[in-house]
Amino acid sequence: MSVKHVLFVLTNASEIGPHQRPTGYFFPEVAHPFEVFDEAGIAVEYASPLGGTPPEDGYDDTDPAQRAFRNSSAIRRMARSRKLSEVDVRDYDAVFFPGGLGPMVDFAKDPDVKQAVLRAWNAGKIVAAVCHGPAALLGVTLEDGTPLVRGRRLTAFSNAEEEHYAKADVPFSLEDALRAEGADHVSTDPWQPHVVVDGRLMTGQNPASGGALAKEIVAALRQADVASQEAAA
Repeated sequence: MSVKHVLFVLTNASEIGPHQRPTGYFFPEVAHPFEVFDEAGIAVEYASPLGGTPPEDGYDDTDPAQRAFRNSSAIRRMARSRKLSEVDVRDYDAVFFPGGLGPMVDFAKDPDVKQAVLRAWNAGKIVAAVCHGPAALLGVTLEDGTPLVRGRRLTAFSNAEEEHYAKADVPFSLEDALRAEGADHVSTDPWQPHVVVDGRLMTGQNPASGGALAKEIVAALRQADVASQEAAA
């Protein structure tokens, strides 16, 4: 496979809700996908709405993948994330939105996030998100005025999971908001791995789904590579 490039878009929100709950991107939702992409020889670059160092949440020192990412040059590069408005997502093969509670603050409304999703989608790229990352998909409308997610199968952090995690902190239910835009939201039992692939739209339900989602992205990129090689032959 020729070298592929994935753009991780990270949240800049460091707190959420009426109690100023500390948050950011959820560490394993970056570390686990990065491990998969790195092993597959896929280059990862980083952007965020404001640029700079994204705040983090949920680091677990007992997880080897998280420890490896903590001590890697990759996290140092992420600390200098590019400002999303200065990045052309069409330069990448896939754009990936990790979760954490932070995306419920900025991804849900940020116009540069919406523009990035739409440009990637219209350019035929893979658009992927995990956990609360699918907040990036909200409010993205196609040229005919319909929501991007309308009629598409996807998953995201479920109401059942939010009930016992951050219901008092989040400004809205992500599952309900996606359904309101016409998405066919499907989920499994709380905290169990679950990935949904609907063409180029690829989503994971929760932190346990990040690595599996990355594997689906790798498989799709390899399949596209083979198809392009066969077409050129």
